[in-house]
Amino acid sequence: MSVPRTVAEILAEHVTLEIEGIDRLYLNVYVPQLQHVGGVVGFFRGHRGQPIASSALMAPISLAFVAAIERFVREQDVPLITFEKGQRKDDVAKEHLARFTVAGKTEGVLFVGKAQEKASVYRTEKRRTPDGRTYPWLVRSTALVNQYYVYCVDHDFGPFFLKVCSYFPYTAKLCVNGHEYLKRQLAHEEIAFEALDNGLLSCADPARAQAICDGLGADQIDALLRKWLARLPHPFTPEDRQAGYRYTISILQAEFSLTQVLDRPVTGRVFFEEVIREHLDLGRPDQVQLIFARRITRRTPGRFRTRVITEGVIPSLHVDYKHSRIKQYHKEGRALRTETTINNTRDFGLGKRLTNLPALRVVGFGANRRLLDVQRVSHDCQLGAAAFAQITQPITVAGQRAAALRFEQERVQALLSALVLFSLLPTGFSTRDLREQLAPLLGLAPSQFPPGRMTYDLRRLRLHGLIERLPHTHRYRLTSDGRRAALFFTRTYARLFRSGLAQISPAAVPTNSKLRAAFDHLDRAIDHYCFTHKLVA
Repeated sequence: MSVPRTVAEILAEHVTLEIEGIDRLYLNVYVPQLQHVGGVVGFFRGHRGQPIASSALMAPISLAFVAAIERFVREQDVPLITFEKGQRKDDVAKEHLARFTVAGKTEGVLFVGKAQEKASVYRTEKRRTPDGRTYPWLVRSTALVNQYYVYCVDHDFGPFFLKVCSYFPYTAKLCVNGHEYLKRQLAHEEIAFEALDNGLLSCADPARAQAICDGLGADQIDALLRKWLARLPHPFTPEDRQAGYRYTISILQAEFSLTQVLDRPVTGRVFFEEVIREHLDLGRPDQVQLIFARRITRRTPGRFRTRVITEGVIPSLHVDYKHSRIKQYHKEGRALRTETTINNTRDFGLGKRLTNLPALRVVGFGANRRLLDVQRVSHDCQLGAAAFAQITQPITVAGQRAAALRFEQERVQALLSALVLFSLLPTGFSTRDLREQLAPLLGLAPSQFPPGRMTYDLRRLRLHGLIERLPHTHRYRLTSDGRRAALFFTRTYARLFRSGLAQISPAAVPTNSKLRAAFDHLDRAIDHYCFTHKLVA
């Protein structure tokens, strides 16, 4: 078996299993009416019939809730653990899960952990009327309160945890893992598979595995929460819930992964050597970085260089966009994991409710595929003669004439270099975004770049088919051909023509470059040939 040479070859010929699915979901569980002061006042005065709304009314509810948790722990014979400062909760969970599995159990509570953490709460402050009388007033605040981590194993979802605040309004966090859900479903259907840490290494029925991943959505997650809220102690009474004070779910963090199992470890190493080399100067992106366990800042002392290291470390590629990130790494030396983590759905114009999960899947999985497409194209961005001529010659489209994008022009190179920066953005770019990147490349401030000149360039790019306008917006995005052309023009110019001509030019300072030595040898051979055949005047 030969060693693959290109990223495109690896993705096309050396992937033995490909699974796309939700990885980790970290969800906010809350009662919507109790997230603002007016709703809390309505809860105590309108619903519970209290004359005033005060934090003093919250204390009995909290005490009863904590007592119910402690009673549950005793009756179910579940360990109650107080987490120490700096202790990794996942490590504790793994130990209890191992014992739980050995005991042959498939569903239940592993343990309940307790930790003091900051939380948003309500408190009462005294205020005065104009005539000097005092009255209580509810305000939002923060406090250090006990948080209860309930680690469970579900028959369908596998391990998950629910973190509940012990103080009003008793918000909670739910963390589930889509790969654990996948493994459980495959086991139920008796489909053989080999597990990878947080993924699959092999599967007897890949199509069915992908269908299971595709089927995980808001309904299944909501059903999981309702199931365990009915089993665990609940801070609100049945009367409260009947009155509409029920928990709902929003998305705090969502991870969407694409796992591509490779035929052998060397394939993954070749992939990252090529990808990292290609992306270290991909339009000089500020947010693409190699992470090696330490963050390097301006204050970090020492001399730093960018290098590709393939021994002793696991290289990873990180691309940041607002509050979200795409991460790519070689998982356990066996699989290529491309993973988009979305920390704020508003970055993509989506709401936070769990009902937005289908639209968020499109964004997350699309970002993964877009990164792989850019990597494939950036390493194999050849253009045919017809395509090259289509860009570098003037054209007329629907009666509109578009000037040529000349390969050798500084303005064209700067324009395409700026476009490369936006190749990963799912929301495209605006005229202002492009101007702020393009102007410095031409030695200008953005304010010095005329709007008419920017409009002219955008029109050229659009008519040549390199960009397209997003419907009903003033934003643009690269087309597939545009991405390939931008990478081909900028890389050929920077790596071949500019650097190569600098080495072989007679006016250049002599170097020990192999290319310079070869051209000098060729030059001497031509001179000798001309002299021998008496072609020299």
